[in-house]
Amino acid sequence: MREEDDEPVRDGHPGPVSDEWVPARPHPALRPFIASAVGYRYGGSASGVHRGLPSPSLTFVVTLDEPLVLAAHPDPQQAPGRYDALLGGLHTRPALITQTGWQAGVQLALSPLGARALLGLPAGALASLDCPVADVLGTDGAELIDRVRSAPDWAGRFAALEHVLLRRLQADSVPAPEVVEAWRLTLASGGRLRVADVAGRVGWSERHLLTRFRAETGLTPKEAARVVRFDRARRALAARVAGGGPPDLAALAVATGYADQAHLTREWRAFSGLPPTRWLAAEFGIVQDGRTPVSTP
Repeated sequence: MREEDDEPVRDGHPGPVSDEWVPARPHPALRPFIASAVGYRYGGSASGVHRGLPSPSLTFVVTLDEPLVLAAHPDPQQAPGRYDALLGGLHTRPALITQTGWQAGVQLALSPLGARALLGLPAGALASLDCPVADVLGTDGAELIDRVRSAPDWAGRFAALEHVLLRRLQADSVPAPEVVEAWRLTLASGGRLRVADVAGRVGWSERHLLTRFRAETGLTPKEAARVVRFDRARRALAARVAGGGPPDLAALAVATGYADQAHLTREWRAFSGLPPTRWLAAEFGIVQDGRTPVSTP
């Protein structure tokens, strides 16, 4: 992976070097399976709880110093834990991450369709779970963590990740074409296509699509559509507020395919545990007056 040419950024906007957010461009062979790759260092004296929200990507994090401390997982039956490196599956509940002082690491967003190729198992096997990387990748995972932590700079850390992942890559280990197309349609439509329409387009019954899709991704087709729609709405809202504009939840609901603002708010509560305005205040600071929030990766 190569560092992008941009200067370090915070949530997409230039920021001081002390608060780094460094994107990288994955190797061409890895790009079909990795949606994004970033290095981050942030926090300082900040502390509190960050909500890891549902998204269409698996989370792959290797920390550089302090471990990730999860106070709660998407699966409430999973005990709290500390992770030097973590793999998190697709989920529909927030993870609660305790933040104390500086946090630094490298984070990848993995497509669920790439789980077989890179991890050697379907994304469905990790549904709603947070697992130590070494538990999933074995000795490759231990080597990857050691290489990343030993590297002297961001370029070296990305190169260390790439070295191990390219060695593991089995590019022909992919889900059934019908599942791949169903996932593509869900993403391309922003989660607006009805499950019946998706099933019809791939040539499967709704029941068969549900079974195969959930086994491969960890979500049902309907859950995946809801997660994709929520993820787009969340990113649009955060970008608007970060740009200095006040939230306009009614317009956001229309733009992202919700029936109305009440529908948007219900889904936001379901996925984050908070209504949109309270989520913004918790994650970014007070936003009602249109000020740019203090952001975290």
